[in-house]
Amino acid sequence: MIRSQIRTLAMAAAVATAGLGAIACGASGQPAGTTAPATMPASSQVGAQSSYSYYRSMMGRHFGGSMMGGGSRGWMISPAGYRWMTGVNGVPGWMRGGRFPAYMIGPGMMGTSASADPGKLMGRLWANAPGPRVTPAQAARAGNQVPPSAHINQAARTITFTTGSVHLAAVASPAGGPDETFRIAGMVNPKITVPAGAQVSIQVINADPDTAHGLVITGGPRRSSWMPMMTSRPAFTGSALWFLGNPTTAGMHTGTLTFTAAAPGTYHYLCPVPGHAQKGMTGLFTVSNAS
Repeated sequence: MIRSQIRTLAMAAAVATAGLGAIACGASGQPAGTTAPATMPASSQVGAQSSYSYYRSMMGRHFGGSMMGGGSRGWMISPAGYRWMTGVNGVPGWMRGGRFPAYMIGPGMMGTSASADPGKLMGRLWANAPGPRVTPAQAARAGNQVPPSAHINQAARTITFTTGSVHLAAVASPAGGPDETFRIAGMVNPKITVPAGAQVSIQVINADPDTAHGLVITGGPRRSSWMPMMTSRPAFTGSALWFLGNPTTAGMHTGTLTFTAAAPGTYHYLCPVPGHAQKGMTGLFTVSNAS
């Protein structure tokens, strides 16, 4: 490649980086292309193609035809922007940087509330995303259901499993309960203990009417930072569901994360959306030595 071509490419890269600013931080390293990413985002729990198609349509609908052009707006509708928003093959960029482009949080979209709580913006953008849903009645039953193989101590707010198969349901911001908390087996943010090597399945339901939520198992401290995914990644492969959009008349979004509790230790489950763990969306998750 001749020197003038190299210089042109370098200038183009610099302009693109300047246009994106802080939002590029945390984007996955998967090569960009014109097709949908090969890995589905935990936020939608559907095939990559349908999720990416929804993303392009949604971004164009909310932010106009300029999305198809150059600069940061064009980047946001590309596969790379999709990965930054959804966390395909990595932590969503907005969870690591805690910021969105100015045009996404202006008065025409969400006002200043999106700046204070990124979950407000993401909840609205992904409200109509494809994927499984449940009714409010089903969500209420799931949040109060006691797993058949669990030992419950209501007074101590603990759930203990001794079997190698663990199934739980966690409802985020349930109706009639404290906001910014999880309801699991009828309790608020209970302490969960599972044996090492257990196969864990957690169904997550977002019951919050106007905010996105998710659930991640991490090895971070109980009092999480405002942006927990800056300091602590998922503790186990598969132990992250980044976010679910707002409920609609079609139902409440739900997704299931599955993983092996491979290593004994003390962990925490939390909502990874910036600010939510600090507000109370976190609980103790212990992996005990197998007896």
